[in-house]
Amino acid sequence: MQGEKAKMAEAKPDTEDILKRLSAVLDVLNRISEDLQDISKSLQAAGPPSTSTATPAAALEVSTPKPAEKRVEDIRMMFTKELEEMLTFEDQGDFIKVTPRQYLGSENFAKIASTVREASGEYVSAGRDSHFRIPK
Repeated sequence: MQGEKAKMAEAKPDTEDILKRLSAVLDVLNRISEDLQDISKSLQAAGPPSTSTATPAAALEVSTPKPAEKRVEDIRMMFTKELEEMLTFEDQGDFIKVTPRQYLGSENFAKIASTVREASGEYVSAGRDSHFRIPK
């Protein structure tokens, strides 16, 4: 009986491993979501299907309007109140710099990183100066 319990305990993945795998899955899902949004925007910009002989590829080549520039307030609103209070937001010209005020822990870091990726941002690992960067 105890031998079976020991085997089951060894077979359980640790929390770190689960979080890493979950983060990887979220990355893939976010990329798929971004691709689907791009495709949807392209199709909307192309308008309703026409009866002309234009190929579908030509319809997708319609240029989409440039999105409005993101502001610090827009970025703040992307986070829950709890997460927002853990971060500082600075306009750096071409991007918004999001810096943690405190240790985030793996769960909060993952939530923030996911939100930043949704906004086409990235994490910049620079020791004590590490931060998230979201393009305007």
